[in-house]
Amino acid sequence: MTISLTIAIVTGVLVCASVVFLPSLKLGRIRLGTYWLASLVGASVCLFCGAVPPDYVAQNLVADTAVNPVKILALFLSMTFLSVYLDELGVFEYLADKALTFGGTRQTTLFVTLYAIVAVLTVFTSNDIVVLTFTPFICAFCRRADISPVPYLFAEFVAANTWSMCLVIGNPTNIYLATSAGVDFGSYFLTMALPTAVGGVVSFGVLWLLFRKMLASPLRVAPSHLAVSDKTQVIVGAAHLGACIVLLAVSSYIGVEMWMVSVALACSLALFATIYGLCAKRGLSVVLRSLRRLPYELIPFVLSMFVLVLALNYNGDTMRIAGLLAEGHPVWTVGGSAFVAANVVNNIPMSVLYSAIVDSGAIVGSAAKQAVFAAVAASNIGAYLTPVGALAGIMWLGILKKEHVPIGFGTFVKYGAAVAVPALAATLGVLCLVVR
Repeated sequence: MTISLTIAIVTGVLVCASVVFLPSLKLGRIRLGTYWLASLVGASVCLFCGAVPPDYVAQNLVADTAVNPVKILALFLSMTFLSVYLDELGVFEYLADKALTFGGTRQTTLFVTLYAIVAVLTVFTSNDIVVLTFTPFICAFCRRADISPVPYLFAEFVAANTWSMCLVIGNPTNIYLATSAGVDFGSYFLTMALPTAVGGVVSFGVLWLLFRKMLASPLRVAPSHLAVSDKTQVIVGAAHLGACIVLLAVSSYIGVEMWMVSVALACSLALFATIYGLCAKRGLSVVLRSLRRLPYELIPFVLSMFVLVLALNYNGDTMRIAGLLAEGHPVWTVGGSAFVAANVVNNIPMSVLYSAIVDSGAIVGSAAKQAVFAAVAASNIGAYLTPVGALAGIMWLGILKKEHVPIGFGTFVKYGAAVAVPALAATLGVLCLVVR
């Protein structure tokens, strides 16, 4: 075993442990997770021990390539800003309230409606934002109605992390894997639309079987009938998000990189919000709150994991792993192994590693394309196998702890595995038919 592989394995274990056990850090009004510290230490050890030359790292960090992590971070953070801005204006909570209104007195209707709204929102925004927004609202409503929040919380979490596969912007793992493989926005959607739909139907079916008895009792409390306070900002914010999605879809045809589109529109929205806030004497609270909520910890985390992957590449470890995965059908070998790997080291470092595996050249032709999309599916659906699978799972459990909802690691795995395994199998099965 090479020193780079040893460091990578130890780092993965430490990242996993830190995600589960370590608290977040608060710097002023910004709260940061601590999972990135392990990756930063691992990357530093690689550089210090000579496992990867610093000039090799620097060369790849400034390289004008699709896989450049700086570009990917810029794309994800700017897209997150567009979504968080709407959330700060109460758009997502308003839509959740509308779902409750539509549900009436029947829990089954509410369950279906909530799943559908979360699915649609996730497709066009981001799974993390939807999860963090809807979770406290669901907990509050269920307390008022004196019903179990468990079915709704799992429906929300599963929907968010299944339908996030549909568009490349739905998950940072999608962005990294697709970008590294040179898959444009439109091609990605055409490939993943049907597998996502099938995975979504299967996941909902399993959820229904798991929770149908818990949904039998009627609702006793009406929704709060929330309203959006500032329609002007909502309209402008939604227009920016919509324009961003459209331009991302055609970016490859007009010769503009995706990160340039999202950064430009995020800056445009921030400028509008600043001018509007000052002119209307509303201040800059919306912009500042949105900026504070961005996941800044992803910056050192992704950059550190990128260094570790470069070390694996430099020492030939990536090629050896790719050779093992190339021996079977890439959809199943890559999809299955990535599914497990995501729940050992988290789906973001898994995606960084698997993008390098695909790029190694050991998996070629249509098999390489199959491998990319199989890893995408695993990175999303793997999020609800265990809480370690994605940062959203850890944050979700953290919110539930504050809300005094008794869902722990064991309960998560009990329901998560029951849904994740058939959803992944169905999604990968469709991928075998779609990608040839």
